[in-house]
Amino acid sequence: MSGPTTIATLRGHLDTALPGAARAWLDQALDEAAATGSARDHTQPTLWESRFAEAGRRTGQDHADTARVLLLHAARADTATLTRLYAQGTAAERRAVLHALPHLVPGPEGLPLVEDALRTNDTRLVAAAVGSYAAEHLPAHSWRHAVLKCLFTGVPTDTVAALGERAHGDAELARMLGDFAQERTAAGRPVPPDLPRVLALTSPAAPTAKES
Repeated sequence: MSGPTTIATLRGHLDTALPGAARAWLDQALDEAAATGSARDHTQPTLWESRFAEAGRRTGQDHADTARVLLLHAARADTATLTRLYAQGTAAERRAVLHALPHLVPGPEGLPLVEDALRTNDTRLVAAAVGSYAAEHLPAHSWRHAVLKCLFTGVPTDTVAALGERAHGDAELARMLGDFAQERTAAGRPVPPDLPRVLALTSPAAPTAKES
């Protein structure tokens, strides 16, 4: 399964994309995060967390997700800190926490955050939840429902990391997709345009990403 974009790549992108003042702010914020790290008392915010909150205003909304991921990585945020920031954060801050999971949580401990995001109807949160962390750790039953959630809410299935690899030969996913299509047709509603493509990926004869 393909992994997340590397931290070095994310940093290089912002170094190129940000204007001087925003880049200087990010450099200082990252230094603060690296010096402070996660709070020992996970109920108390640290200095870098105020920078995490203001990233959208400082770097622009187009770059805020990436800036926040870099801050979380620099601070070596543990699962408890990520969980607190997610619980207390805005939708944009929650999205950044989800994007940071593959960089900071090697095991399944972050799955409650992914599962929470998948229960929402915020399409940007759902899209963030089906990245490489979910591809590696989300159990098959929950992953199948995540794919259906994308189809139901209109999140492009291209955002589902390792879709071809996990869908390959998955007869249960094929059944669920067929049932979903039948329900939509019976109700006089259109079948999501991505559904036939995902259904084709479930065929044992379909090439996986590694084979294509």
